[in-house]
Amino acid sequence: MHQLFVQRLTLTDFRNYARLRLDVGAGAVVLTGANGAGKTNLLEAVSFLAPGRGLRGAKLFQVGRQGQTGAWGVNAVLSGPDGLTEIGTGLTAAAPERRAVQINGYPAKGGAAIARQIGVVWLTPAMDRLFLDGPASRRKFLDRLVTAFDADQAGRIAAYDHAHRQRSRLLREEASDAAWFAALEDTMARHGVALAAARADLVARLSRALAASAGPFPAASLKLVGAVDSWLAEMPAVDAEDKVRASLWDERRGILGAGAGPHRSDLGVAMIATGHPSHGQPAALCSTGEQKALLISIVLAHARLQREKRGAAPVLLLDEIAAHLDAGRRAALFAELRALGAQAWMTGTDSGLFEDVGESAQFFNVDQGAVTVSKMRQ
Repeated sequence: MHQLFVQRLTLTDFRNYARLRLDVGAGAVVLTGANGAGKTNLLEAVSFLAPGRGLRGAKLFQVGRQGQTGAWGVNAVLSGPDGLTEIGTGLTAAAPERRAVQINGYPAKGGAAIARQIGVVWLTPAMDRLFLDGPASRRKFLDRLVTAFDADQAGRIAAYDHAHRQRSRLLREEASDAAWFAALEDTMARHGVALAAARADLVARLSRALAASAGPFPAASLKLVGAVDSWLAEMPAVDAEDKVRASLWDERRGILGAGAGPHRSDLGVAMIATGHPSHGQPAALCSTGEQKALLISIVLAHARLQREKRGAAPVLLLDEIAAHLDAGRRAALFAELRALGAQAWMTGTDSGLFEDVGESAQFFNVDQGAVTVSKMRQ
């Protein structure tokens, strides 16, 4: 197995950073400092090395430094199995509606291009409510995992969402162009079934990996819930596509409950811990601590799968990960990260929480746009 890690991170007018260059190694990167100092901003910058709008899901024009033009840039040098790769991304004043991406100095198009270079997965405090929020949050979480595992998922999602938005606009406008509707619904059927199949493949792999894992973090039972997911489990993909087309046509005719698609699917999660009172219980009914442990368990299982497929673990962004874990689980998490060979960027206000992170860890103090090397508190 090889390592894939960010070797150098350079920011320009990003959040509270006017200019920053940060050189790091392959081990854990621990960022400590006061609340509001800019620790999560650094994780967000790394998250833009994945398709989408980063770990905050912010609108692109909001990411630039306050008082500036709105343009911003993130540049990273990656060290991986194939040597060094440079990725640059950001927003320019000339094209403020879409972030540009360059790989080794050449323009790259589409989320799949950047996803093929590096897998990035994150856990943030906002995700602590993942099992309590609506299905949309769980779909986004799952699709991030799928995209990190299968870069082509980014293109499937983009194509499906574009067609879905256009069709929704036509419905609102009560348009009567049957050919246009049919073309959009065909696109939704083809790409929708493909992205649902990619979800199902990863969920099956994750379920096997979770069942085989042992340690302080509970396993999870995962299940996709939705009409398209049921059809894919029962019939070939081409037949499932026909079912989607028929359902979308029924929706246009006003049939209640029609309009099936992967945008209506959900990820069901239950806790698996034999002998424990919460065994078999839906994640939404588990305690806050159990939900956090389930999330960590899923992300670690995904990282192991990605290491097996890509030959290198993904970069993990773990915001305030240590604050709500007891000492035993913190030590177990750090041991798992070392075993994975994953570069994990972690934040916290107290460096003492990271005393078991390992000798290769790098500690930095973050203070209002300035990042300095620090030592762990003894």
